[in-house]
Amino acid sequence: MNRITHWIGGKPWDGVVSRSGDVYDPATGQVASQVDFASAADVDAAVDAASGAFASWRNASLAQRSTVMFAFRELLNARKGELAEIVTAEHGKVLSDAAGEIQRALESVEYACGIPALLKGGFSENASTRVDVYSIQQPLGVVGVISPFNFPAMVPLWFVPTAIACGNAVVLKPSEKDPSASNFIASLFAEAGLPDGVLNVVHGDKVAVDRLLEHPRVKGISFVGSTPIARYVYETGTSHGKRVQALGGAKNHMVVLPDADLDLAADAAVSAGFGSAGERCMAISVVVAVDPVGDQLVSKITERIAKLHVGDGRRPGCEMGPLVTGVHRDKVVSYVDAGVSSGASLVVDGRSHAIDGAAEGFWLGPTLFDHVGTDMSIYTDEIFGPVLSVVRVPSYDDAVEMVNDNRYGNGTAIFTNDGGAARQFQNEIEVGMVGVNVPIPVPVAYYSFGGWKDSLFGDSHAYGPHGVHFFTRSKVITSRWLDPSHGGVNLGFPQNT
Repeated sequence: MNRITHWIGGKPWDGVVSRSGDVYDPATGQVASQVDFASAADVDAAVDAASGAFASWRNASLAQRSTVMFAFRELLNARKGELAEIVTAEHGKVLSDAAGEIQRALESVEYACGIPALLKGGFSENASTRVDVYSIQQPLGVVGVISPFNFPAMVPLWFVPTAIACGNAVVLKPSEKDPSASNFIASLFAEAGLPDGVLNVVHGDKVAVDRLLEHPRVKGISFVGSTPIARYVYETGTSHGKRVQALGGAKNHMVVLPDADLDLAADAAVSAGFGSAGERCMAISVVVAVDPVGDQLVSKITERIAKLHVGDGRRPGCEMGPLVTGVHRDKVVSYVDAGVSSGASLVVDGRSHAIDGAAEGFWLGPTLFDHVGTDMSIYTDEIFGPVLSVVRVPSYDDAVEMVNDNRYGNGTAIFTNDGGAARQFQNEIEVGMVGVNVPIPVPVAYYSFGGWKDSLFGDSHAYGPHGVHFFTRSKVITSRWLDPSHGGVNLGFPQNT
């Protein structure tokens, strides 16, 4: 059985394992590996390694840090095919989805390569007579990154490159469901010349998470996951004096106005609703059809679902893979049952979709509900699977009210050919990321990713300018130097000027 262990101090950990967990191949349903679960003492060892490395890394020149980032970027780009295969083997998403994830991760790495231009402070000469005031940005210290299963390469790389480039040392705790991508990333950083201990990886469950949240030498926490856990991470981390950014769940709506291109909207609903088997926080899970487009839009979505090739992501032509575990698949299926029981119209039943893969895999095909009510669990809950709900409303105003009343505020989209309506929507909607005829509006790396309401706990969004702000703290210096006329060395300057 393949063993996946921690990465501490620049090398694989060689300690004694007390607990471990199974890592599955979702397409076959078989256990592929065993992953070591860290004890509190193991996390302490990783923090010790990070603390020791931070003492010198914080003083590394910006040129040295950017050189490491550029080298890492080249290695990641050269070996992204290997990393995509690792992601598909443990997560289940098809290879094209895995490749897309890594490409977006590369954008964040490239942003961190520009760290010399991103850590500039301010300077005010002669704020008072012979007094200068200026600011500098310094790293926090040791920071923890707790990442989810759905993007095992991209989400760690939202945080780790920026944190390291800003001069911090990192302890990364990836999901125990698909942990190997993080070890691969750590090995590439080592090959790129990152000093030992600046990046460490610990695997495990709540024991490891809680120790990171409580450890006195961990100064900041970046988290992505469900809203209940995000709230717990935020409250626990801040109560222990840490800076915390905790990105939570979502229920992303796609509003389709009567003037929209319905073919474009239907394509977007299918790709955004069922890509990566719906296991992404920016997935469209609710289509809001503004009268009278409902019947035609549902028909077009149904036609496209019928053509989706679902199967093992390593097989040619597959467009959607399995869910990550059998437990999660069963939970998503329970929502399908609940939708039927609550009276929604089951237009496409993913439980009977043809599968190109082993019968033991964790399969659920694309599922479509129509005439969904806002009191139904398939509407209110974050399902995190390939279940798409259509809610019909009579007007634009009703659509906006529905989105704004939802407790989540991660992402939303509007499909329309009316520029005025789109501009009004982006102004009125209470959501952190908005797409106009773009179903998944994940910002490019030089902006920042994050939602509103129950989709974010903390003030800083992920990566981009917010990332640099989160991983540094500002220091303001007020400086006064005596001029030569007050006892300094006379360098030939005019006196008393």
